[in-house]
Amino acid sequence: MSGHTKVSVIVPVYQVEKYIHETISSILQQTWQDFELLVIDDESRDRSVEICRGFSDTRIKIISQKNRGLAGARNTGIRHAKGEYLAFLDSDDLWLPQKLEKHLHHLDHNPTVGISFSRSAFIDEQGKPLGIYQMPKLKDISSSDLFCRNPIGNGSAVVIRREVFQEIKFPETVDGIQEDWYFDEHFRQSEDIECWLRIILQTNWQIEGIPEALTLYRVNSGGLSANLLKQLESWERIIDKAKVYAPEFITQWENPARAYQLRYLARRAVRQRDSKVAVELINRALMTHWQILLAEPHRTILTLLAAYLLRLLPQSFYSQLEFLSLKITGANQKRQISQDQFV
Repeated sequence: MSGHTKVSVIVPVYQVEKYIHETISSILQQTWQDFELLVIDDESRDRSVEICRGFSDTRIKIISQKNRGLAGARNTGIRHAKGEYLAFLDSDDLWLPQKLEKHLHHLDHNPTVGISFSRSAFIDEQGKPLGIYQMPKLKDISSSDLFCRNPIGNGSAVVIRREVFQEIKFPETVDGIQEDWYFDEHFRQSEDIECWLRIILQTNWQIEGIPEALTLYRVNSGGLSANLLKQLESWERIIDKAKVYAPEFITQWENPARAYQLRYLARRAVRQRDSKVAVELINRALMTHWQILLAEPHRTILTLLAAYLLRLLPQSFYSQLEFLSLKITGANQKRQISQDQFV
């Protein structure tokens, strides 16, 4: 695409042949049509890229690279992007048709906002709505809000000004070539929150949400508890990195944020039906910063109950408990919640 492009959509692709056609289609069906779509083939070995090539739309560009993970694929997309705004969609998630239009309106009318995000609705592996929504705080988001609660929720919810990335980029040498990094490719997990935290701590850009659930976030029922512990490990590395550039902030907020992260991972363990890990994680959360019981009694007690009931009750109750754990993953069954309230 030549000339000025309002928005670049970046889709990292790796082993997603089951989902990628629907994901690309959800972009092409946007009410805002002035975009380029950068498909970053992260050395995918299945039919994903072949499916992408099946679309005849001239706005689609496929860029292939050696496998570098999600952060590396996004960085490649950012370097190739021509848009004033950059939008990210993970290759198993979906957008509703008005996603781009509403974010561009939001950014165009709020010049101090650098990251615009939407609420998200959860879908299952077949793409069916679960009736569950992430309903986070949307305005006046502080650095502690972001660190403790990550209201953005997932990487498919954001549209970001190009200038924001220019302010946080840093040089790295890859295969003897120096290039700019925006997301830190040393992180194979938690790369989103690491980047958002750098933005809110190192720049003056505001992060603000819009109330509609415009992102459909796919919940995969699979997964191993080992992955949860890897995620905790990568989150701890965010702490180590942030201590270098924001030591006072980390000293103040490290324990509360760790407790929220442990509680979140405990909910994930409940969903994976690993009662031992779930109980261990929720116990560690309360030992780390018991005040989360006062700050968010409903979610903390529900997570504690789900973990212990999963440990104590027979297997026939697991499916109900799994639904319970999904209910408390950050969402709420269609009841309206004030914008300044966490769920």
